[in-house]
Amino acid sequence: MKALAILWQRHRLLLGAFLVTTLITLFFATRFLLSILYWSDPAHRNQPLEGWMTIGYVAHSYDVPRDRLMEILNLQPSDNQNKRARPTLERIARDQGQSLDAFEIDVKAAIALLRAQEPSR
Repeated sequence: MKALAILWQRHRLLLGAFLVTTLITLFFATRFLLSILYWSDPAHRNQPLEGWMTIGYVAHSYDVPRDRLMEILNLQPSDNQNKRARPTLERIARDQGQSLDAFEIDVKAAIALLRAQEPSR
């Protein structure tokens, strides 16, 4: 404890920066671990499509390339005003003037096409 007190007295800024960096590292390590645990669960593979899902989620769940899935569905990343936006299947269907059920049929067909093209995945 004495060493920590000496460090605090002599190098407050450095010790504070070290602690903040350690907390940030722990945060991202925890997120990474939770992501690994989530996607390793077979229950999250090939999930039935739902309106809340994003194209990225669907691509990950069905193990197909996200960019190719978007290409087949005629969705361009530049279609989004905000590049960070992650529209849901429901929103994409609404924006295209389709019902969610009709859009889900298109998504399933695109997944089947991608899997037929790359059966090793």
